[in-house]
Amino acid sequence: MIQRRAFLLASAALVATPGELWAKPRIKGGTRKIGLAGARAPIEVIEDELGVPHVRAASLHDAYFGQGYLVARDRLFQIDMEQRRDMGRMAEAFGPRFVAADKAARLFLYRGDIDAELAAMPPDVLDCARGYVAGVNARIDELAAEPSQLPLEYGILGISPLRWDVRDLVRNRGIGMGDADDEIRRAQLQARGLLEAEQLMIPLRPAWSFTVPEGLDVAAVSEADLGVLDPANRPLDFDPVQEARFDPETRTSDRFALGSNAWTVAGSRTATGRPILANDPHLGIGRASPRHMVHLTAPGLDVIGAGSPGLPGIMQGHTDRFAFGRTNFHIDQTDLFILRTKEGDPARYWHQGEWKAFEIFEDEIAVKGAPPERVTLRYAGGRPIVSQDAARNRAVAFATASMLPGANSRFAMIAINLSKDWASLRQAFKLHVSPTNFHYADIDGNTGWQTIGFVPRRPKHDGLFPAPGDGDFDWTGILPVEDMPHVYNPPEGWFASANQMNLPAGYPYRERIISFSWSDSFRYDRCAEVLRAQPKHRIADSIALQHDVQSLPARALLKLLPSAPTAEAAKAVALLRRWDCGIEADSAAALLYEMVMLALSADFRERIVPAGAKDLISSVNLSEMLRILASPDNRLGEDPVAERDAMIDRALVAGWNRAITLGGPDPAGWQWGDLHRVAIEHPLAASNRAIAAAFPKIEGGRSGGDGQTPMARGFNARRSFNVSHGASYLFVADVGAWDNSRFLLLPGQSADPRSPRYRDFYPLWLAGTMQPLWFSNAAVDRHAVAHTVLTPKPRAFRQ
Repeated sequence: MIQRRAFLLASAALVATPGELWAKPRIKGGTRKIGLAGARAPIEVIEDELGVPHVRAASLHDAYFGQGYLVARDRLFQIDMEQRRDMGRMAEAFGPRFVAADKAARLFLYRGDIDAELAAMPPDVLDCARGYVAGVNARIDELAAEPSQLPLEYGILGISPLRWDVRDLVRNRGIGMGDADDEIRRAQLQARGLLEAEQLMIPLRPAWSFTVPEGLDVAAVSEADLGVLDPANRPLDFDPVQEARFDPETRTSDRFALGSNAWTVAGSRTATGRPILANDPHLGIGRASPRHMVHLTAPGLDVIGAGSPGLPGIMQGHTDRFAFGRTNFHIDQTDLFILRTKEGDPARYWHQGEWKAFEIFEDEIAVKGAPPERVTLRYAGGRPIVSQDAARNRAVAFATASMLPGANSRFAMIAINLSKDWASLRQAFKLHVSPTNFHYADIDGNTGWQTIGFVPRRPKHDGLFPAPGDGDFDWTGILPVEDMPHVYNPPEGWFASANQMNLPAGYPYRERIISFSWSDSFRYDRCAEVLRAQPKHRIADSIALQHDVQSLPARALLKLLPSAPTAEAAKAVALLRRWDCGIEADSAAALLYEMVMLALSADFRERIVPAGAKDLISSVNLSEMLRILASPDNRLGEDPVAERDAMIDRALVAGWNRAITLGGPDPAGWQWGDLHRVAIEHPLAASNRAIAAAFPKIEGGRSGGDGQTPMARGFNARRSFNVSHGASYLFVADVGAWDNSRFLLLPGQSADPRSPRYRDFYPLWLAGTMQPLWFSNAAVDRHAVAHTVLTPKPRAFRQ
């Protein structure tokens, strides 16, 4: 049964109207006209009561111009800082301490033929991208003429925004470690003869046997091989989660936490006969929203939903023809290659039977308050050299799908938005690099699931270890989209994805190696449990499921509670046995459960991880731990069942004591939401008092859920119990009856505290009160509160 509170909230969302939740903003009547260089014709922007802008343009270029302008209006500092970071231009604004980060970022800029990449792009996609970039620049130009309207950060920090260039959408590939640290750890475990311990941290799924690549000296592998991939080697003074970057346990848990839920229900299993598609991407919570809402209309385009600020197009939403959503699919897209460099000539490396010269790029980093710094960037066949030890004749190349020719994922959303049906979408998917479960449902009743993203072809290894870089283990291409897992109109009438291992039965995964590292299936299993039991699914059911806090790990723990607990554990056992396993904000048992699980995980790791592997196995996988505890073996001792019971008894006592410390001596006063709060603050607030004063912290909200419930509200206890990741954007589409669709966006459209859209969705999101996503012209016009026309004007002359 779905959690009752969530269901009632979801049901209320269907009848609540914005006027019942807050007064309409006081906006003067009439039409505001803004002249902007870069627009080709007048562009109409209608803003509705909920702050969603509806762009009506005469061309595709101008529709995306409108999106770029509006994103820059609402989130300029957010997209500017990401652009600076990714392009390696932080030091020019903030000084010498950012040179290391800039050097690393520039190593991951694409060094191939930019003109050829642009020429290979579908012309309409490229035109839209140019429009988006022009829109961002138009807002920057507008602010240059009216600096008082600049986001407050610029005046406080004394910097100016960077102008955008469409060529940077090709250059900017982004630095990311992928699973490189996993490869290093496995090699080190193998060198110690303790590789079996890896299963405790990241179990291989599907079942697989480790094979060390021939010629790899595992004893020579160390963390030093990560080089610039290791965040410790590229620190940023005001990285909002700096402490997590240096903590392997936190880094691993964060990586698997950033997932999503999505499900698609065919009309054969809904009350209306129309498909329903639901999606709630789980991303970081605590800073500006990672999504921005917009509706783009032009000849050949009608799409609404949420985009990623700084990325052209809509990521989750619907067109006039189909709804679409996405969750993380797991693809191993990176490999470390160990190169042998020439003794006495470290600029050459052995590859395919000959000594080859590294490709060398010299670059110059502007540094505020200091002379520019020259940097030398090295590549081996286009693969960045992330570390080099000339004394050992050793270098490490990092192969990543994002650096391949054609890996222009920043254009992929546009191609998806312009698609008309399943067939045209599958052509658009060829531009999509990042690993994704794509969900689809159209107005003709069709539903589909397609996994997309670049899958490297590895002819001689599986990607689980570093590989020799002599050429024998090089990638030989990319798996075609057609050969990746997919379904179309499945007979079950529904499908769901929540980052679980979802390779279909019979898929030839040995020949088409995709990944062996996946998130635990708890969220998916709960979603499947609910969806299977609903033959007539409704919009309210999807909303309720998005807010469901039933915990399957809690059910598993309750099955393991000792029948004869010690006196010290008896109170905890009694409280948990009365509990329905819902991680509700006002639940005492939920608070106790979270404390017990923390204690149990720590004790389990201490007792089961071999002593020689403890420095490498920083955490234990929850699913694997519960599996072992349910069927204990000799790793727990001579009497594994007794030791299992004793371990759980100890965790119950420790959890109870910690609950008293955090919640007070009376369990009647314990509430999980008192610890599990939702606080949003500026990423620079901790390091800059002026920023902290100018950007009031959004706080006070209490939350249920945790990282394993469908309403994913994850936390990392090493930081705090505050919500650190989850679905800041939620979306449910009534396919074909589009005005019935619902959404939420935390905390609001704007990151500017002067805007009424700075935190207007915060209370709605906490309450789970989903809002209408108006789409038809009639509905949009009926709920319009502002009307703006962006008119073309000549560009100002620039010297």
